[in-house]
This record gives sequence, structure tokens and C-alpha cells, in this order.
Amino acid sequence: MTLIKSISGIRGTIGGQVGENLTPIDAVKFASAYGVWIKQQRNKDNYRVVVGRDARISGEMIQNLVMNTLVGLGIHVIDLGLSTTPTVEIAVPMEHADGGIILTASHNPKQWNALKLLNAKGEFLNGEEGAKILDIAESTDMAFADVDRLGKITVNDAYIDMHIDEVLALDLVNKAAIEKANFKVVVDGVNSTGGIAIPLLLERLGVHPIKLYCDPTGHFPHNPEPLKEHLTDLSKAVIDEQADFGIVVDPDVDRLAFMDEKGEMFGEEYTLVACADYVLSKTPGNTVSNMSSTRALRDVTEKHGGTYEASAVGEVNVVNLMKKNKAIIGGEGNGGIIYPESHYGRDALVGVALFLSLLAEGHKSVSELRASYPNYFMSKKKIELTPELDVDALLKAMEAKYAHEELTTIDGVKIDFANSWVHLRKSNTEPIIRIYTEAPSQQDADDLADRIISEIKVIANI
Repeated sequence: MTLIKSISGIRGTIGGQVGENLTPIDAVKFASAYGVWIKQQRNKDNYRVVVGRDARISGEMIQNLVMNTLVGLGIHVIDLGLSTTPTVEIAVPMEHADGGIILTASHNPKQWNALKLLNAKGEFLNGEEGAKILDIAESTDMAFADVDRLGKITVNDAYIDMHIDEVLALDLVNKAAIEKANFKVVVDGVNSTGGIAIPLLLERLGVHPIKLYCDPTGHFPHNPEPLKEHLTDLSKAVIDEQADFGIVVDPDVDRLAFMDEKGEMFGEEYTLVACADYVLSKTPGNTVSNMSSTRALRDVTEKHGGTYEASAVGEVNVVNLMKKNKAIIGGEGNGGIIYPESHYGRDALVGVALFLSLLAEGHKSVSELRASYPNYFMSKKKIELTPELDVDALLKAMEAKYAHEELTTIDGVKIDFANSWVHLRKSNTEPIIRIYTEAPSQQDADDLADRIISEIKVIANI
């Protein structure tokens, strides 16, 4: 069992030993540290924090612990209940709140949960801020409120609807064209809050949603990471229903993937490529993704006369580079769309609306659209970490081995070959080394990944 403290928040498995897992005591400890940090940012009479959760089984327990810890610090809580990560992100500035917490472990299986921490802009904390909270968590210098100054909890369950209103108000969302196209779409909500939000959005856009696993029980019907091997039921449903395409999101609705009308994956890497293609065709500009994302975004950006740059992995790193480069769209190759006209956070609702607008205006099937983009193939593999494995030394050894190639070391080691690349990095969210490769064919990408894994195992003697 595992507890991971990182830039991505506090993430762990439910149950087990204190300090080694996300136990109730650990949830209170880190919620306390966050609350103390919030109060350090500004001296004022009233502090407010927005809290929402995905549908995972432990969510209600963890949310109640977190909210009442904040109450004990004298912080008022706006309780969104079942929500999505991007919904909480937009709620923070709309509520003029001091921060936000989302209880979700994103794509991790049901035994995991996490506290994702937001600042007053509704954006993820940077590394320095995250480190400060971890320092506070290990100290005993925490003062709680007396009985007359306790916070209060206010329930507001309207924010998913308000989020949808915000998406529909975006200038580039062509509601009229989408309604006219009369799309029929299968939605796999993995029995979490995407099963609430995505069908509601589709109905507001005049799309007929066919619901698959849209009951927010938290009992995930398959591995919740939206990869091809987990989506056989969605593929079958798209074909059986003769739908125009399929949509799948992860449990907290910040990752988005599509399936074409033939039941084949559009490729989660190409979610951002397609949405960027549409946005750039209307408003030319620059783009950003992380260095584990496909080269196809660079190609599409340059086609429209813009400039592409890659950041270190992690949403906060993508957002920082987007702001620096004034990028008009960006995100991550795992199906995360960041569209600043809405907000600086990965948002599957925004991605669905932009993708539908592209389809409706282009009069192409999803498979035809995919065929119009540069064809790269990725392999995403991993090596489980053990306590005795020195990851930093291992990455240094790989860096030395490939010193004659084009290397980038701002986040692990990325090796760029003439027609392919490999990116090796320690995950922020799981005890693994990720090995991402991209090449002109799936076989080439898989072979490159397998070769690199073999080399790592030789170096590590495993």
C-alpha cells in the first residue's frame, strides 16, 4: 500500500498503516496543513475553500474528514458534493474563494484516493507551494479555531450546470452546427461523475447520449484509465448502437478520449491535436504540451503558423509555459485539454464541445478526421519501483548511455532520435518509472520501449 506526496497532491490507498497510506489521520493531517497554508496567504476575517469529489467509494468519507478539518481551522467550506476536477477549478474564482480541494485519484483504481490542491485562481499549486504544505504537515505549529470562530459548510450542487453554461458560452463552441448534425454518441462515464456531467452537456448541445456506466456509484466497471485495452464494452456499444462515435473520461473528468464510428480508438494523444486544430483554425497562435506528448501537435501548430513548445510533465508545468508563451490552447497527451478562454485546467467538458464543433463544421466522420492528421504511434509502458531501486542513478546511467543523441533532462530523460523518441521519468502519482515512446509504426514504438526496458533492467540488475 502506498502514500505519495508530490506536486500532484497527496495520493494514497485507503486503509492500512498511518503514514504509509491515505488513512483518516493522514487525510486530516494534510487537510490541516493546507488550511494553515491558506490562512498564511492573506490576513483576513473570513476564508473560503471549495471542495468537491469524484464518485469513488471512499470519497464521502475523505470529503467529510477534509471539510470538517477546514471547519476546525475556522475556514468556511463550499461543498459541491459529487463534482469534477474542472468544475471545482472554475468554482473557486466564481466563489471568490481562497482555494479548492478535489477528492479524486484521477485514473487510479478504486482503492486509491487523493487530495488535489488548488490556489485562489482555481489552479494547481506549484512545487514551492506544495513543498511548503508538506513542511507544515510535519510540524506541530497548527492553531485551530475556538468554538465561536468555527467555519461553516454551505452546500451548492448547481456547479455542474454552471460549468456547462460556461462551456456553451465559449465563442468557438458552435452549438447551432452541433444541433444540426444530430449526433448520436455513446458515453462511458466509468460509474463516476463524468456519467453526470458529459450526458448533461451533450443534451444541452442537441446530441443524443447513449449512457454506458454512467451511474456514479464509484464501482468502476473496468480499469478507469481510458486506454484501448480497457474499453472493449465501449467499442461494442458504438458499433451496436451505430453511433457517430464514443466518449470516455476518467473518474474526475479531466482526461478525455474518443472512439470512432468503427469502434476503434481515435487515440487519446490526438484528443488535444484535434481540439487544437479547430481552435488554431479560428484563432492562430501558439501551443504547449508536455514532453511525453505526440509530435503531431507540433505539426498541426506549425501548419497554422504557430509555435509549439514542450514542458516538463505535470499540469502546473504545462500551464506555466502556456502563460509564458501566451499559448491559446495546450494540455497533455493523456487527453487533457487546457483552453485558457475557459480556465487554466484540463477540462473534458471543454474538449467535448470543441471536438463536436470541429466535427459538425467539417462534415467528416471521426475515422476520416483521424486519418487527416500526421500518423504517429505511441507505446506507454512502466516498470514497478522497489525501495532498493535508485531511480536517479538509473536515469543518469541512461543519460550517459545516450549522450550522443539529442537529450532533454528537465523531467527525467527524453532521448530524441531522428524518427522516434523515448521519455523516461519517475511518476508523480504511482510508484513506477514510465517509459513512453513514439515512432512511425506501433511495432517500432513497442520495440523501442521493450529495448529500453531491457537496458534499464540490465543496469538495475533486475
